[in-house]
Amino acid sequence: MPATPESGASAGSDSILAFDCGTRLVGVAIGNRLTASARALTVLPAGDWARLDALVADWRPGHFVVGLPLALDGGEQPMTRAARAFAAELQRRYGGAVHLVDERHTSNEAARRFAAQRARGTAKRKDAAAIDALAAQIILEAWLADAAGA
Repeated sequence: MPATPESGASAGSDSILAFDCGTRLVGVAIGNRLTASARALTVLPAGDWARLDALVADWRPGHFVVGLPLALDGGEQPMTRAARAFAAELQRRYGGAVHLVDERHTSNEAARRFAAQRARGTAKRKDAAAIDALAAQIILEAWLADAAGA
């Protein structure tokens, strides 16, 4: 059963869940508006709403941030429409504020950060699936920086 605004998302909450949507996997990050912090949380199979319901019930976010994969020229592409549909479903299921963030270059930044973690010995090749969660963290960091500047 989907979480409702009463049981899941909480409009007054400072918690934020952010998403990097892919065709197979969805990276998830958690953040906080008060501390302006973000961290990679998990990776879910695309369409696994039961696990997402559980995350929303556990974290009770007041905001959702979804990466919007635009083409390099800023135009839309098939994944852009998929991300918009995911954002619309978040709004329908949980209520709360849903924000779309341009995610161009986040995959490159996530790969760079993952490579740096491997070089430091804090990540292993088998942890590569976590790159999607790291991309969600970068998307959330961008949103938090914009929110702080607004």
